[in-house]
Amino acid sequence: MSKQTKKKLVPKLRFPEFQDAGEWVIKPLCEIGDILQGYGFPEKYQGKTQGKYPFYKVSDISNAILNGSHFIEKAVNYIDKDDLALLRAKTIPVGTTVFAKIGEAIRSNRRALTTAECLIDNNVAGVKAIRGKANDLYIFYVLSQINLIEYSGGAVPSVNKTTLENIPVFSTEPKEQQKIADCLSSVDELITTQAQKVDALKAHKKGLMQQLFPAEGEGETDPKLRFPEFRGAGEWEEKQLERFATFAKGKGISKSDISLNGVLPCIRYGELYTHYNETIDTVISYTNVSSDELVLSKANDVIIPASGETQEDIATASCVLKSGIALGGDLNIIRTKMNGVFLSYYLNNAKNKDIAQLAQGISVVHLYSSQLKKLNINIPELPEQKKIADCLSSVDVLITAQTQKLDALKAHKKGLMQQLFPAIDEVGA
Repeated sequence: MSKQTKKKLVPKLRFPEFQDAGEWVIKPLCEIGDILQGYGFPEKYQGKTQGKYPFYKVSDISNAILNGSHFIEKAVNYIDKDDLALLRAKTIPVGTTVFAKIGEAIRSNRRALTTAECLIDNNVAGVKAIRGKANDLYIFYVLSQINLIEYSGGAVPSVNKTTLENIPVFSTEPKEQQKIADCLSSVDELITTQAQKVDALKAHKKGLMQQLFPAEGEGETDPKLRFPEFRGAGEWEEKQLERFATFAKGKGISKSDISLNGVLPCIRYGELYTHYNETIDTVISYTNVSSDELVLSKANDVIIPASGETQEDIATASCVLKSGIALGGDLNIIRTKMNGVFLSYYLNNAKNKDIAQLAQGISVVHLYSSQLKKLNINIPELPEQKKIADCLSSVDVLITAQTQKLDALKAHKKGLMQQLFPAIDEVGA
């Protein structure tokens, strides 16, 4: 019987100049990067917003990532050179990959590269590339593939320096590392630019809604911005919502009722928080529960959760654009002759605080149709409602398109990383 041929440790995708290069190797992290420790943050420096050295904490790393960057540039707290001497602390250099090493933050797998000489908190660790063995960007991308929670222990997840030093990582010649890092970094730049486009469109939409709806919290009954054809029209009319609508309640559709092969489209209340915006044209869930046992939508229905975790969350309205969709329990249904798309945008912007104040409860808050009926609203005539709805819907179409481009870039990067590094399951082969 012939011996099984050992599979070579090489990535599926390699740049042309490295096609004939040798195999990759697996090394402990400490052979390509220095593990750098942090310091307990002194309370007397809390809130010191100026100084020579940023003092990064886990929250600073999270904020950088949430702002769409893998470079960390701002800290909440700073210290000066004299403070550094008093602490007897050493700074870490530019280009260090920093990340949480203790607590639930480990699960987020967030990494950031430092852009200035700095200090890090003792809940943070850093890895700086060893010259001649690796480069900083390569270290960053290698670490982004490692899930530290798999190496953590204790009641509170944590990893110590020894554990970090011995984590197995892929390594190849520095020139190939640099090529990979440059490639992935260029994709990250595209992702960052695309994320900025999405954020700009969302900010534009928010600004539009503030202009197109009255600032009712400031006592206004008319919007600041009206389309030319409606500038000579009368004031918006204030009445209670029950003057324009009837109310109903959805009927229970449990998680177990959801089926991939279901024939009846349905909406569950939790999906309003996670999947839908102001309009619902295509649904994500289906059920085989008989329609006779459920409440079905009529086109133009506006739905609002009847329960939620916070008062702010519950003020979430969506307009169902199609009839015949099953509406689950814990959904308030507003059936109106108004333009439902206009109403959903209006409720989510001009009236969100008022709706939040109506909700009752502590651990779980509830919102009842009897409360929604008494909600005072200011509305224009139907033609103006439609114009506003069409305007905001068109912006949402742009946001959706640009978000899809962003998701495609992220998927492209993920695929690239899977191709540019050897398969994880080959560790130890």
